[in-house]
Amino acid sequence: MQFWNVLTEILILLAGALVLGAVFEHFKQSAILGYLLAGLLLGPGAMGWVHGDEFVYAIAELGVSLLLFVIGLEFSLRQLLRVGAVGLGGGALQVVVTGVLGAWAARGLGLGWPEAVAIGAIVSLSSTACVLRVLADRAEMDSVTGRTALGVLLLQDMAVVPLVLLVTMLGGEPTVSAIAWGMGQSVLLIAGLALALFVVSKVLLPRVMRDPTLTRNRELAILLAVVLALGSAWLAHRFGLSPAIGAFIAGILLAESPFAVQIRADVGALRALFVTLFFTSVGMLGDPAWIAENWVLIAGTVGLILVGKTLVTTVVVRMFASKLRHAAGVGLSLAQVGEFSFVLATVAYADGGGVLGDQTFKLFVSVTLVTLFMTPYLVASGPGFGRLLQAVARGVGLSKTDAVEPQAEGSSLAGHIIVIGFGPAAQRMYAKMFRRHGSVLVVDLNPRNLTLARGMGLNVQVGDATNPELIGHLSVPRAAIVVVTIPDHRAAVTVVRHVRAIAPDVPLIVRSRYHSFADDIQRAGASVTVDEEDWIGRRLGLEVNRLLRRVAQDEKAEAGEGV
Repeated sequence: MQFWNVLTEILILLAGALVLGAVFEHFKQSAILGYLLAGLLLGPGAMGWVHGDEFVYAIAELGVSLLLFVIGLEFSLRQLLRVGAVGLGGGALQVVVTGVLGAWAARGLGLGWPEAVAIGAIVSLSSTACVLRVLADRAEMDSVTGRTALGVLLLQDMAVVPLVLLVTMLGGEPTVSAIAWGMGQSVLLIAGLALALFVVSKVLLPRVMRDPTLTRNRELAILLAVVLALGSAWLAHRFGLSPAIGAFIAGILLAESPFAVQIRADVGALRALFVTLFFTSVGMLGDPAWIAENWVLIAGTVGLILVGKTLVTTVVVRMFASKLRHAAGVGLSLAQVGEFSFVLATVAYADGGGVLGDQTFKLFVSVTLVTLFMTPYLVASGPGFGRLLQAVARGVGLSKTDAVEPQAEGSSLAGHIIVIGFGPAAQRMYAKMFRRHGSVLVVDLNPRNLTLARGMGLNVQVGDATNPELIGHLSVPRAAIVVVTIPDHRAAVTVVRHVRAIAPDVPLIVRSRYHSFADDIQRAGASVTVDEEDWIGRRLGLEVNRLLRRVAQDEKAEAGEGV
């Protein structure tokens, strides 16, 4: 019965998230706001339809882990290293400076040092799940601001473990040596986890993914993707680390493989489910009545945190040679209090027996919720705020004119030919037409076809092109031509529709195995439909005419000899 009670609460949360998320999307707002509001209204602080359960919160934590896993698949190690200095140095400095200033401000308001330090740790973290989700929705993950924000957020996530250790020790007799030992242990565990996942991604996974069994049964490939995503999160949790960090490391390592896009597509639905539960469970922590009674205090605290964190993050990121407009954009985007702050606040509160008092705990839970509600607007306003600050600084002589912005790494894939399916027909097509073209991307699920394409020097991508998420990661709008050679007409129509949804003008050549399906493919949006039966009929006609001419010539020759 306990299981069915939990399932009932999950169903109620998802239904509320569906309704309110759709309402916010209808009014051109982020669906995340609807998810948070659903949790706030349905939770124990309001209607009480959902009381909350450790199982629900565990699923929510998996949501963050899957989000980080998919984000990791978007980035290669090479891309991540490009923001290494800003991410590691800037992120660490941001956590320390924000924590110290937060503790100093709390101490100035009359709180004791243990409580003040706990508050500093709480406000130092930003929302990885919310910021990255909004950046992904706005297609800004590969922008300068997006990459820099990701670097800072990842360092913050790594800092969760030592911060939890610090907050835990505040209730006892913390020593410098104990804190240093705990932090060193965390670093060693993260390094060991990264090494273990590296071995899996480079040695075991390529052999498993090339097994023909996975090609014949798509369910097995999806199960493998889920095992990789959830397994990496479990492994990190088993070592006492943040599951999100483990999932991200696994995603980063898998991003170098040609299976990254397909794995991302396979776990997409699962990620959407868990991430939605995460945001609704965060909303459940709020108490609408307490917020209404103390809105002036909450508003003042929110304003102080937003201004302070924006200023600190902007200055810190600017110190690492980032342009002022990008630093300011990152600063505003990361001005909220993050979801992992709930973890710190819960540890510091400890059901009323910790260093945080009851009213302080409620205040920071409410403040965190309010800033999370504001996050979509903060992220959306980041670029404009950065440009405004850059213009003001230039006007008073504090900033030089910026140089031309380098292109994002992901934008280098352009003018390429995408070949979906690399069977015998596509292989002969390439031999006839594409030998002079320098950039051809082959998408297929058959390991034998991909090995052949790789041997020809072509770029390959393992994946099922009927999945819209995979199509979205092939840079289709910048392609020169898309060629669909798969024989299944239903799959071909699906691929054509996905391509046309994101690239209405790209030339699209599609194979139709049977004449009766050619019109369906054409209506779906194909620029050119190659009708196999039509072309075979023409070729048969040519061959028949050639043979008839030969027969006629032979008969004529025989008649001449008879004369």
